[in-house]
Amino acid sequence: MSDEETEVPGKKPMRLPKKAAKVKNKAPAPLQITAEQLLREAKERELELLPPPPKAKITDPEELAEFQRKKRKEFEDGIRKNRNQLANWIKYGKWEESIGEVQRSRSVFERALDVDHRSITIWLQYAEMEMRCKQINHARNVFDRAVTIMPRAMQFWLKYSYMEEVIENVPGARQIDRPLSSSLGKHYLFSYPQYEVTCRIND
Repeated sequence: MSDEETEVPGKKPMRLPKKAAKVKNKAPAPLQITAEQLLREAKERELELLPPPPKAKITDPEELAEFQRKKRKEFEDGIRKNRNQLANWIKYGKWEESIGEVQRSRSVFERALDVDHRSITIWLQYAEMEMRCKQINHARNVFDRAVTIMPRAMQFWLKYSYMEEVIENVPGARQIDRPLSSSLGKHYLFSYPQYEVTCRIND
């Protein structure tokens, strides 16, 4: 009987394929490849070969509503996992603003303040959202609340004053600037005199 045949009792010898019959080196390979590596490499090759899916254009109102519902669920799920991650709240609020849902954006920022009412970043992002949407009275309300809670936070006063200056409400800007300059002293006096000169020229 040849090396490539094996005998089974009661049956004729069975011929094995040459590759199965001859194993030159049965020692383990020096570099072992795990199943995880094989799957990862296959996934990488798949990503290299497959083009990115085309961006879908939403034209149907029902489809748009469903997309927004799913997007909100993604944000809410992220917040539930880590409600103290303030970046998630900011992204959520900005997204609502980007689709024209200003009231929903306000609601998101208010919820974020419930989590951390002393976050300067949240207050500023909230006020800036109102400013971008040209909701000046709402922005004033946000700034007033912020400076009441943290009166020594220079960022609020400077942004508040800047907003009033941009909308050319000079008396309002001066009303903010004068007490601010006295409370913050030399750290603020570098900018205030120049601003007063500019206002006098424009008056």
